[in-house]
Amino acid sequence: MAEPVTRRTDTHVVMGELGAYERYKLMASLIVPRPIALVTTVDAAGVVNAAPFSMFAMVGEDPPLVMISLDRCRGGTRKDTAANIEATGEFVVHLVDEPIARQTHDCGAAYPPGVDETREVGFTTLPCAQVAPPRIAEAPVAFECTLHERGTTESREVFFGRIEHLWARAGLIDRERWHVSLTDYHPVGRFGASFYVTSRDRFALGDDARRTEIDSL
Repeated sequence: MAEPVTRRTDTHVVMGELGAYERYKLMASLIVPRPIALVTTVDAAGVVNAAPFSMFAMVGEDPPLVMISLDRCRGGTRKDTAANIEATGEFVVHLVDEPIARQTHDCGAAYPPGVDETREVGFTTLPCAQVAPPRIAEAPVAFECTLHERGTTESREVFFGRIEHLWARAGLIDRERWHVSLTDYHPVGRFGASFYVTSRDRFALGDDARRTEIDSL
């Protein structure tokens, strides 16, 4: 068997020889862009918490699952989002587009426990159909989730949410064909450090390459 060809300029990193912080810096700056989940939860007193997380992904459709990965705070303390999800089994994941990017970023500031970030940044909240945490009116999409499964690593808590209800901005979803209109949908992604990217520069491959413009999926 032929040996693999390696370019002489390649950088080779043995991940086990790095500290956790160095591994995080490399992975979070290379695995980009990442979609952003703006998550609302409530604590035992009913106080709303809102926080953004870019270690977030769709897991599957049967059942409909999303995943958020939350790091532990210094000293091993937990994020309010993690504590609230475990206590209530409910959370709402919002997708983030350009108009709410700044407010979403500001929700990630180090507010004291018991502070409602949605009020601090000027979001409007609306009641959900099933879960106690509210949804954010300005967000283009909101997924009402119940806790499906929780996993842990040495540094993180991973929550899998089952989507019970979906809310979308008027005109975004065609209920006849169950297509999403992409023309006016411009989510943003995390691009490492404090950098973000838009989704305006798009191209099509395969069958979609025959289209003159992106209109729907």
